[in-house]
Amino acid sequence: MKQLCYGEAQVRDIFYQRVRKECAEEIKAFAACALGRTFTVSFACRPEHRTMNSCMKLHATQAEHDAAREEWFALRIERQKERERKAKMAAAQEEFMREWWGLPEHVRLSRQKEMEQRGERIHGLTAKDRPEK
Repeated sequence: MKQLCYGEAQVRDIFYQRVRKECAEEIKAFAACALGRTFTVSFACRPEHRTMNSCMKLHATQAEHDAAREEWFALRIERQKERERKAKMAAAQEEFMREWWGLPEHVRLSRQKEMEQRGERIHGLTAKDRPEK
């Protein structure tokens, strides 16, 4: 079986979402018929199932798949712009904090390393000083 890349999987999800949106009434009718049934669904709800499948086959065309791919590309560009905007905002925030507190980056990183190297504190004692059980 061919493995899909992340983008193709997202295109497929958009495609399925669009098809389900077009056939929402048929899907609801089948779900209402199938509610509370087990193995009798295939017999009791055959007309609703066929109606739902025919609707999905009618709308699941290559043109619809291409439209889903175009929508994904449009959303991809928007997501890229959003990521760039967030990265720019994070860089500005970091620069502001560095400027505000007046700490050079190497000092800030050394303090962070010191905090990471300290032992775990339990009831006021570091983990290495705490009595063994």
